[in-house]
Amino acid sequence: MFTGIIESLGVIEKIVEERGNLHFTVRSSISHELKIDQSLSHNGICLTVIALDDDTHTVTAIQETIRKTSISEWKERMHVNLERAMPAHGRFDGHIVQGHVDQVATCIKRKDENGSWLFTFQYDASLGNVTVEKGSICVNGISLTVVDSQNDSFSVAIIPYTFEHTSLKECVVGSKVNIEFDILGKYAAKLLGRK
Repeated sequence: MFTGIIESLGVIEKIVEERGNLHFTVRSSISHELKIDQSLSHNGICLTVIALDDDTHTVTAIQETIRKTSISEWKERMHVNLERAMPAHGRFDGHIVQGHVDQVATCIKRKDENGSWLFTFQYDASLGNVTVEKGSICVNGISLTVVDSQNDSFSVAIIPYTFEHTSLKECVVGSKVNIEFDILGKYAAKLLGRK
């Protein structure tokens, strides 16, 4: 389980395709602290560390992950948001994030608010996912608060620290992002759908 508080920005150094899988080698300030078989969130996708070398680690995406996330669009030299799983004795600074991407959304608006940024993302509402104003949303692994909730879109306001220390600074209109909707909202929607 994660909290959506990004620890480090990683840089994709190498991408290797092997049969239907993709192996990503990532350089980061926390790679040397990782262990083989450790879960690590990469832009909101929970991936398992399979190899370590100096300040890099390697993870593998299988076909299921490739189909359901934006990982097929990743390129070498691209930045990814990294977060290790939350320790049992740790603080819960963000919200409950599982690292299981619900769907991919598209950035449809990026507005400089003179000291902050407003991003609007559109998603496929037919999949049954919902947002609520002031509710939690996970965008590329970042725990954020929904500012404006619409039927098939939502906006988030980004403070300068988050903008500078995450990959959101590279997000432009047309960019694809991984979205994990709030787990409590998903359970509530499922239970209400049964009645």
